[in-house]
Amino acid sequence: MTEGNHSTVAEFFLSGLTEKPELQIPLFLLFLGIYVLTVVGNLGMIALIGLSSHLHTPMYYLLSSLSFIDLCHSTVITPKMLVNFVVEKNGISYPECMTQLYFFSVFVISECHMLAAMAYDRYVAICNPLLYNVAMSSQVCCWLVAGVYSMGFVGATAHTICMVRVLFCKADVINRFFCDLFPLLELSCSTTFINEVMVLCLSAFNIFLPTLTILTSYIFIIASILRIRSTAGRSKAFSTCSSHISAVAVFFGSAAFMYLQPSSVSSMDQGKVSSVFYTIIVPMLNPLIYSLRNKDVKVAMRKILQKINFL
Repeated sequence: MTEGNHSTVAEFFLSGLTEKPELQIPLFLLFLGIYVLTVVGNLGMIALIGLSSHLHTPMYYLLSSLSFIDLCHSTVITPKMLVNFVVEKNGISYPECMTQLYFFSVFVISECHMLAAMAYDRYVAICNPLLYNVAMSSQVCCWLVAGVYSMGFVGATAHTICMVRVLFCKADVINRFFCDLFPLLELSCSTTFINEVMVLCLSAFNIFLPTLTILTSYIFIIASILRIRSTAGRSKAFSTCSSHISAVAVFFGSAAFMYLQPSSVSSMDQGKVSSVFYTIIVPMLNPLIYSLRNKDVKVAMRKILQKINFL
């Protein structure tokens, strides 16, 4: 067997969230409820934006794309986890594992860049309002969304190709409830140098670049808001950003807690808990954040409900 071209492991086993049998059904019901809320919330947000003409703006076009990413992100992970709660053997074949890793990477990377695109949209709206219709035209929005997905697919393809080269020998238990990058690398019995270099390079691009874009945008946004003389004007300007700030804080905060813990502090259980929040809870929270903290969405929701009641 040539090292780097094949794997002697045909199937992996996911350790899951718990080994206690009495917790399997309660956890199944809990995460089934969360998944239903995620699907209903994100599909509802996409439908609401599509049906409400006053939400046909760049901000809400990007928001509908974020909801689609969250929906897909959750669907890649949660159904398999739910199945594992009700079966004795938490197995996942090698091709299924690589496929799950690929699409998980696609949507995580896409979400990073989508949040950066939304920050740029808020920067243009507040700092250059007279140029907003030009700078965020429908053509520009389409190119932004296409670029976001392109970076997701390119990054995921690079990670997965490098992972397929890794040789797995005897260890086949992944200490997660899904096929994640770092737990898989821990099982390798061949060199992972190329993978580590790839992670470093792509992290610099897919994490630090969006983070820098978001921070820079909000530095200019805050400076512009502070120059507004009226309290009402400052409050209105800030309210247009509050939902996005909450979404950014939840996503990047949970990701940082998951991946940036020192090895002396992190543990298996902490890794599982943080990965649950990052992969399952965050996609559920985003539609709630934008529906509860956004006046336009609330108004659109009331109008749709009134039409339904009238019918």
